[in-house]
Amino acid sequence: MSRILIADDHPLVRDALRSAVLYSCHAQEIHEAGCLDETISILDSMHGGKGEPDLVLLDLNMPGMNGLTGLIALRRRFPAIPVAVVSAHEDRKVMLEAVRCGAAGFIPKSTPRDAIAGALRQILAGEVYLPASVEEGAAAEDEETAEIARRLSTLTAQQLRVLEMLGTGKLNKEIAYELSITETTVKAHVSAILQKLKVYSRTQAVVFANRLQLEKARFGI
Repeated sequence: MSRILIADDHPLVRDALRSAVLYSCHAQEIHEAGCLDETISILDSMHGGKGEPDLVLLDLNMPGMNGLTGLIALRRRFPAIPVAVVSAHEDRKVMLEAVRCGAAGFIPKSTPRDAIAGALRQILAGEVYLPASVEEGAAAEDEETAEIARRLSTLTAQQLRVLEMLGTGKLNKEIAYELSITETTVKAHVSAILQKLKVYSRTQAVVFANRLQLEKARFGI
């Protein structure tokens, strides 16, 4: 038996979520809140006692909320209470950012009741829930990032510096001056960079240069 707090400013949505909760986990208690302040007040009154909720279902657009700030506030104030976002937002970046901010899951409001029930059971079992399409996209993104990092790791320290300068729009002669090398050497570095990164133009190399800004710490430059 579980205790659930449903936090959403629309009564019809709360009713639908209540139905899904009852269908999925036979909750012992279901509490409701219509704004962030009310959510915090209810959690404060339950905090530390035997009646502390097992899960909060949180809408991102309630009064008092600004994006993910409400989620962050709840995670900081009640770190032991899992919070799952239930929202009309279906942007993959928003979903992933919510999980990075500590959400136990992200359930779009367009999700059918049976799927919501499955998501709730998964979250209550201690797992993180995201729609399958989001998880697949995240895995592909991770694979792409790993491949970029692998290619960058084949560059020498000097080639990494040249690549970074290409990303700032510097010309060969400017790069040569800053690195105290000849333009011929710069051109040789650029050719090697294109070959190692498997790209065919300086423009494509610049895309990697932009990525390099995120990877600099990894390569110690």
